[in-house]
Amino acid sequence: MQDLPEKKVAVLATAIVTLFIFLLCACMMEHAGIPVSEYEQTYGAKDREDPAKIKENQEAVARMSRVKENSVFTEKRGFPEYKVGPGDIITITFWSTAIGGAQTFEGFRQINYDLEVRPDGKISYMYGADIPVAGLTTSEIHEILITQLKKYFRDPRVEVKVKEYKSKYATLFGQINTLPTGNSGPGRYVLTNKTTVLDLISRAGGPITGRAQYSSPHVSYLYGSQLPVENADLTKVELLRKGKTYTINLLNAMFYGDETQNPVVEDGDVITVPPEPYFADRVYVLGQVAAVGILRLRDAPDLLAAIAMAGGFTTTAVKTDIKVIREFRERQGKPVIISANYNKIVYQGDLSQNIKLKSGDVIYVPRTTIGDINEFIINTTPLLNYLLIPGSYRDAYFSPNNLRY
Repeated sequence: MQDLPEKKVAVLATAIVTLFIFLLCACMMEHAGIPVSEYEQTYGAKDREDPAKIKENQEAVARMSRVKENSVFTEKRGFPEYKVGPGDIITITFWSTAIGGAQTFEGFRQINYDLEVRPDGKISYMYGADIPVAGLTTSEIHEILITQLKKYFRDPRVEVKVKEYKSKYATLFGQINTLPTGNSGPGRYVLTNKTTVLDLISRAGGPITGRAQYSSPHVSYLYGSQLPVENADLTKVELLRKGKTYTINLLNAMFYGDETQNPVVEDGDVITVPPEPYFADRVYVLGQVAAVGILRLRDAPDLLAAIAMAGGFTTTAVKTDIKVIREFRERQGKPVIISANYNKIVYQGDLSQNIKLKSGDVIYVPRTTIGDINEFIINTTPLLNYLLIPGSYRDAYFSPNNLRY
């Protein structure tokens, strides 16, 4: 240092002091937790999806919900009709007094033709050969047959029905109920007419909801007598169509009548009903509140709602230093800690303090101001492990049969 010019020494000293102040400020921020405003800037942008992509997805799903025709059906006179395809079996019923067959009424006799639509999309029968029917409805096929039969009969009577549907399918994966009887659960389902995603899932047994486990003697070596069952996350149903994936909020369609979130199924669609997130869309309220407990995220979407659902504060609560612990499990015990001031919401109208909650958030209302956030995390880690990662809590504190000392 003595050999350096005075100006260089001064510059170096200034740089060292500046670095020290920067590190000190960083440490102070870590000890105090991240203020709401800074959390939105530093972390919120990473968590938010691209609004343009969200809008594009919503518009595409809404268009799928309004279609009047696709490869499965078309609407005729306001009613949907199935489009016949290769592999389908259709029945042509023909009535006449001039043919054999079972006698019906008024001297007419009936004859049925069960015909499979060939791979080339055509059918052949006694009064016509190589009739193209693929992509046509039964009413359109009826009109074609009537035109042909008029060459042989004055007033032909014909009926066309689909006997077996075999040409169009959609596939379901994920959290679908498997019922004791009938065809249900994940699998491949034939499409028989205009079918929405909700229609198809309901027909397959419905989504798994409202239960956490079921008994099974075949898995006792893994789970004892209980096998975990994950409930369906209806807010993020995935629709794969022609190589592109769309996200559907089927919960809105089921309970709020949002028809734009219930698209019409197309031939070849793959629909996946995912399990709920690990936290099952729950938030936890701890500390100085009237009723400590677990709340559904849909009931407590933000800080004010969660506090209200928990019965409000106790008389010893520090309302100016509420902590929201986020991503404890995802960050392996090193969560994001957000600091919020309840009084600023109530007395100053600062709605930025009313944090929008996420699944798995833990709201902690302290008795005293939290000075050292690192010490706070260390002290609360056993409780957070118990709430959010029960397996790690078991491994850390218990032996196979007893409490671990």
